[in-house]
Amino acid sequence: MMQQGKAAQAYEEIERLIVFQELAPGSLVSEAVLMERTGLGRTPVREALQQLARNRLVEIHPNKGVLVPPASVEAQLRMLELRRVLEALSVRLACQTATDDDRKAMQEMVQLLEADQFTLRQYLETVKETHQMIVDASHNEYLADAMAPLQGLSRRFWITHVRDEQAEISQGSGLHARILHAILDRDSEGAEKASHALNDYLVEFAYRTVHPRTGRS
Repeated sequence: MMQQGKAAQAYEEIERLIVFQELAPGSLVSEAVLMERTGLGRTPVREALQQLARNRLVEIHPNKGVLVPPASVEAQLRMLELRRVLEALSVRLACQTATDDDRKAMQEMVQLLEADQFTLRQYLETVKETHQMIVDASHNEYLADAMAPLQGLSRRFWITHVRDEQAEISQGSGLHARILHAILDRDSEGAEKASHALNDYLVEFAYRTVHPRTGRS
């Protein structure tokens, strides 16, 4: 049990290093470096790397090291196709199954999102917490397992390409708050529409990295 806890801790820490580009895309890093950066032993780091590889956040190359692959627009768009379906299911379930404790946490998060006073790091941590909150409220562990890597990949792509930080943070905060409002109202249709609006924004953001002035055209 303790080892599982350490492996989960290693996963969270290495994912954070990747998302915030403290491990740069395209870089090759050794297990020894990751052990030093996380402060954890070889076994939990290896277990975390196996899971990160399954989630496409790293590639393991025996006798060479661990590669942090670059994030491509094509891969991001394919990932968002799947995320669109799973996130819509997640918010619909959350409307039906959220407990009083779930709803209290969401109400507090709405206030935080609508205050819209974040640094870039604070915003990404808040978004991660918001997604986890919604998945927890769906009370489906299989959905949680499926969603976590998609959201990690999405956050990594976003932070790699964000330029106007405050404008993007403000737009993203509003979209996430809209989803939570609909769940709190137990409005399944509204929650799904709000989740689709977030997905549309992320798709449009991905296209803007290719055509920064004209979007998709």
